[in-house]
Amino acid sequence: MKLAAAAYPMDMLSGWAHYEDKLAAWVEDAAGQGADLLVFPEYGAMELATLDGTEAAADLERSLHAVSGRIAEADALHARLARAHGVHILAASAPVLDPALGARPVNRARLFAPSGAMGVQDKQIMTRFEREDWDVVPGGPLTLFDTALGRIGVLICYDSEYPLLARALIEAGAEILLVPSCTEALAGYWRVRIGAMARALEGQCVTVMASTVGDAPWSPAVDTNCGAGGVFGPPDSGFPSTGVLAEGVLNRPGWTFAELHREAIAEVRTDGVVRNRAHWEEQPPRLTGLRCQELM
Repeated sequence: MKLAAAAYPMDMLSGWAHYEDKLAAWVEDAAGQGADLLVFPEYGAMELATLDGTEAAADLERSLHAVSGRIAEADALHARLARAHGVHILAASAPVLDPALGARPVNRARLFAPSGAMGVQDKQIMTRFEREDWDVVPGGPLTLFDTALGRIGVLICYDSEYPLLARALIEAGAEILLVPSCTEALAGYWRVRIGAMARALEGQCVTVMASTVGDAPWSPAVDTNCGAGGVFGPPDSGFPSTGVLAEGVLNRPGWTFAELHREAIAEVRTDGVVRNRAHWEEQPPRLTGLRCQELM
């Protein structure tokens, strides 16, 4: 299969047709180059707030509601594009007001199959900005998606920095972990990238990281973005020695592509030089024999 990770700039949209044309062009570009799975970044959907005007986009609370109100229409567009091009698409995550989960928005990514069928994954652990300034809250539980490409999990940005979340997906059978991200600074990009690479090592799986890039001065939430697309695997048999299958140029918009043979994941898990996935269970759930020794 061919994986595509986006480095995606958000725009001030002139109307719905502008967004529709932009998304169609991005999907057509990746599908035209043979991609089977397209991954867009965290909070890339915030550009939809500009459809309600600059004042709404510039207001933290109003922008949440503006984007949430457009998601049903955006989902219908993604489903049409997935069907038209015969691809899987992880849509850019968005704040979504889901009455079943409470009064505050969750950060939700949506995965579309070539049939147009959709599954959702909400972010589990919120950053300080999300919890202290924006009041975006954790959503529904982790979900494993059983697809024609294999078993796929989604860890939205900060979630990729927590090994037990990935471990739960790996134990359920995940072979590919998608990591949509939105990071303001270079340090943030590297935190998520290091997390994605560590999860690929521990789980002997492949992680696909997408990023927002460029400036969006109309939004106090996503005004500055630093990142790149990347695809990572375990640095072991059948994979590059660096673990890097592909990496984009920092802050350059566009797709980063990588070829993946699904069999390589099964092979490295059963007969790799190391067997991190299998040996994970040898860690005690709690270290009881830890001691402190003073050396003066």
